[in-house]
Amino acid sequence: MAVLSIGQVRIHSGGASRDDAMREAADILESVGAVTGAYFDAMQQREQTVSTYMGNELAIPHGTNETKDEILDSGLSVVRYDGGVDWDGNPVSFVIGIAGKGDEHLDILSQIAILFSDEDDVARLKAAGTPEELFELLSSVNA
Repeated sequence: MAVLSIGQVRIHSGGASRDDAMREAADILESVGAVTGAYFDAMQQREQTVSTYMGNELAIPHGTNETKDEILDSGLSVVRYDGGVDWDGNPVSFVIGIAGKGDEHLDILSQIAILFSDEDDVARLKAAGTPEELFELLSSVNA
């Protein structure tokens, strides 16, 4: 099953606050039926205990283990903020919301980690001109 479709990929020319970026990540996941409306709160709970900033301009907001009930299906949301997001003092361009049913999030996370560990790949992701182009570059997460 594909965890990412073109409708779940967005590019914004401006920036956003951390909470607004998390809200958009959760809203996209909710819109495709991956999570309930309570998932944004779950993301905020996670952020209070440990930052989901991953380095290389990437943050991966997700819920806590206690809020697994809010996940209905595995899914991703990908939003690139060209104006940046201040993620607790760290510069973020990519906010990837993740919902994993069971342990599926571990596989999805490893695919994202591989993609974002390479600076050339990150540069290509930043250079993508359209959501369609960005989606193509991210297609490995659906493998």
